[in-house]
Amino acid sequence: MENNMTDLDKVVESRAIERILSDYAYFLDMNMPEEMVKLFVDDCEVSYGPKFGAKGIADYAKTLDGIGTFFKGTSHHNSGTVIDFVSPTEAVTRTIVLAVHRYAKDAPDGILYGQYHDRLVKVDGAWKFKARELRTTMTTDYHVRSFNPIGRRD
Repeated sequence: MENNMTDLDKVVESRAIERILSDYAYFLDMNMPEEMVKLFVDDCEVSYGPKFGAKGIADYAKTLDGIGTFFKGTSHHNSGTVIDFVSPTEAVTRTIVLAVHRYAKDAPDGILYGQYHDRLVKVDGAWKFKARELRTTMTTDYHVRSFNPIGRRD
């Protein structure tokens, strides 16, 4: 599909996409998994690591079970978002993420440094995640041991 967006269209749609990226972090930090699910299309694909992800909205909702009891709190910080429009209703993004996790169990806070690589689609006037992949640069005292690499050259 041809991308015939004006510069103004790109600015307006970029702000809407930045909002969904921020809403995801906010809903996660506020322990609102039911709101997180609403940000995804029914046939979404999510990968937080090689053996941790979901295909489809019902499967994704299951990955969020228990986040409120596993963590006392989280703080997700997004920056450096780059948005490339494939068409007026599809975009790919890359966002740097720093995420701090306070565990319910007695353990040091876990820190993740990484990137979100997303594909978003506009459905009924609203941007939603079609695909979300977390790529991990490094961690400190983090609970996950297997990661999607960022693809850094050696």
